[in-house]
Amino acid sequence: MTTPKSDFEIPEQMREFAEKSVDQARKAFDTFMDATQKAVGRVEEQTNAAQSGSLGMNKKALDYAEEHVDAAFQLAQKIVRANDVQEIFQLQSDYLKAQMEALGEQARDLSESAARTAGDVGRKGTDS
Repeated sequence: MTTPKSDFEIPEQMREFAEKSVDQARKAFDTFMDATQKAVGRVEEQTNAAQSGSLGMNKKALDYAEEHVDAAFQLAQKIVRANDVQEIFQLQSDYLKAQMEALGEQARDLSESAARTAGDVGRKGTDS
């Protein structure tokens, strides 16, 4: 007579499928980001000096978005390798804490960049 297991176990085949799916999604996203970065680069080359501050902020925001998506993929990879539900909850909790800290830092950085850009544009407007 066997005793029923109380732990939630993920079958190995299901883990492999999930891991392959995450890897494929990651590759597709990386291809998309490469194309997007190239497009942003071309736009930056075609703009004048007055727009450089806002383009820099757009690039920075795009970089931040890429960092967040990368962190989400890392979380997904960790989750498919988790041994139990408790570990999944801990991984998610750690992820959310790190993301909130990153968002706070990024918001401060973007705010400072916006203030610098506004100051630069204001100075250029009075120099003319």
